[in-house]
Amino acid sequence: MNSLIAEADGLLPQLQRLRRTLHAHPEIGLDLPRTQAAVLDALDGLDLEISTGTETTSVVAVLREHHPDRPAEAPVVLLRGDMDGLPITEETEEPFASTNGRMHACGHDLHTAGLVGAARLLHAHRDELRGDVVFMFQPGEEVCNGASVMIEEGVLEAAGRRAVAAFGAHVNTSPRGVVCTRPGTLQAGSNVLEVTIRGRGGHGSQPQSAVDPVPVLAELVTALQNMVSRRIDAFDPIVMSVTQLRAGDAINVIPASASLAATVRTLSESSLETVRQRSEQLAEGIAAAHGCTAEVTFEVQYPVTVNDAAETAWALERFEGLLGGERVKVLPQPIMPSEDFSFVLRQVPGTYLMLGAGRTDVPADRQGDNHSPFVIFDDSVLADQAAVLAHLALERLNLAD
Repeated sequence: MNSLIAEADGLLPQLQRLRRTLHAHPEIGLDLPRTQAAVLDALDGLDLEISTGTETTSVVAVLREHHPDRPAEAPVVLLRGDMDGLPITEETEEPFASTNGRMHACGHDLHTAGLVGAARLLHAHRDELRGDVVFMFQPGEEVCNGASVMIEEGVLEAAGRRAVAAFGAHVNTSPRGVVCTRPGTLQAGSNVLEVTIRGRGGHGSQPQSAVDPVPVLAELVTALQNMVSRRIDAFDPIVMSVTQLRAGDAINVIPASASLAATVRTLSESSLETVRQRSEQLAEGIAAAHGCTAEVTFEVQYPVTVNDAAETAWALERFEGLLGGERVKVLPQPIMPSEDFSFVLRQVPGTYLMLGAGRTDVPADRQGDNHSPFVIFDDSVLADQAAVLAHLALERLNLAD
């Protein structure tokens, strides 16, 4: 284990170079041609079976066991890293800051570079493998559901057999090098609520001759927040944030319609169904009270991220053995951000973990957080990320064998 950490430290400069190249040129969505090319270049020279997606610019690399007594049905472990950025204009002063109006504000550039590091470490130890490893380089985690696209294209069977376990890591701005996770529910499901209030347009100077949907929409925003605090079980919480309001184009015209959109995070099927039903009832009721109608759509995007209890208990022991107990934390409760690795964990038992990458040399008011235009991560954590993922794969294959 100490050897693995030392080897990862030796890879750190090249992993940082890759990460900073990706950071300077982020791409968003499912189409990441420049990022895909950088990953393929970083994997060049390794004895991997590499394929790319047809519906997205994904990269799947399979590292085969080289053991002479390899069984026909050798086990498979999947390691995943997402690659896409966000449509955010970067406001950091990093020398490699993005200038194209997009930003790796969620750390996916680190996830990609760290997974490359794990591939290099495991390639160096391929004679010790007791099975195969699938490296899943995924576009489109932010909203585009890239994990499902890759599952449809066969990533879970890329080695010829279904993976027995899947692992992934996500950086955040907690203390550098600290691993956090928990068995069971880890992250919330992500959903989108959209409501359009329809009234009757008119002249801005004569509201009595129109049916104005704007104050109805404003009342609905407040009512939705009250619903969350008064109608939802505090022990099965949801988070709802209204993030978009739209109404009219001319300042002297009462529009015929007004709409809102909200992100809704849930931790169970029960709370999901409750918030879906009550949001619709609330919108329709408030609209009717003002002589308007409401059109409500509720889209389930990502399910709840659930770590397998047995895999996670086993993984926590591996983390402690590799890093020391002081750098491993069990989260007391789930967190509300969402993650499309949930689709993988629905089909393959595994563990998703959080890895601290906070910077100690940045003032707290400029540290930011994931999805902030001025978030800054400490990419020296890439060595830890690569070592943790490689260690999980090696140990899990030994266990399966």
